[in-house]
Amino acid sequence: MKPELTEIWVYLSASPLSALTITLVAYLSGDWLYRKAGKNPLLNPVLIAVLMLVGFLLLTDTAYWTYFEGAQFVHFLLGPATVALAVPLYNHFTHVKRSAIAVFTSIVAGSATAAISAVGIAWALGASKETLFSLAPKSVTTPIAMGIAEQMGGLPSLTAVLVILTGIIGAVLGTWTLNLLRIKDWAARGLAVGTASHGIGTARAFEVNDVAGAFSGLAMGLNGLATAILLPLLYRLIF
Repeated sequence: MKPELTEIWVYLSASPLSALTITLVAYLSGDWLYRKAGKNPLLNPVLIAVLMLVGFLLLTDTAYWTYFEGAQFVHFLLGPATVALAVPLYNHFTHVKRSAIAVFTSIVAGSATAAISAVGIAWALGASKETLFSLAPKSVTTPIAMGIAEQMGGLPSLTAVLVILTGIIGAVLGTWTLNLLRIKDWAARGLAVGTASHGIGTARAFEVNDVAGAFSGLAMGLNGLATAILLPLLYRLIF
């Protein structure tokens, strides 16, 4: 590479604008492939974007924190996007109110099942205590999950990776799994997806059905609250 081009690349790679542009291009590319494939869940745009970004960072030997200086603008928008989930929830509030008991029961059961099944399988396979604590909150949205893991002695960075993987797997396989189980009620489908795979699964639920998306957003929030309360209590009782 010529010296002039090298200098230009060094400047662009250190610019926050380049990281933001790369993030948007990666997601739009993933979304284009997703739509071209008829919205096949296996080509989830988040999964495609993550793979493209990881490949780019490795190929260019770019440090993650250098990249994040620009990507943090997208990260900041996660807050308003999460709050915006209250809008479809408000539109279906009558339906939610009628199902209040079923909703809370399913959230508590789902939260406990998600944590116990993951930790139980990992324990049976010989995982370390740190890994078990990092894995327990993997079905909760990232900021809450990292806080819970740190409080229990887990590794927040490992938890963040597990949360993202859980969300992608839920978005990819959730619809097929629910179809296989012949669950047809949109509210029940939304609760299952939101409890198991938080925000990424919720985005997928909104694509399938508005009611499912609203209940998935509700489940994501309530599961975060339930897990934040229950897991530390169980940790203190056991350890």
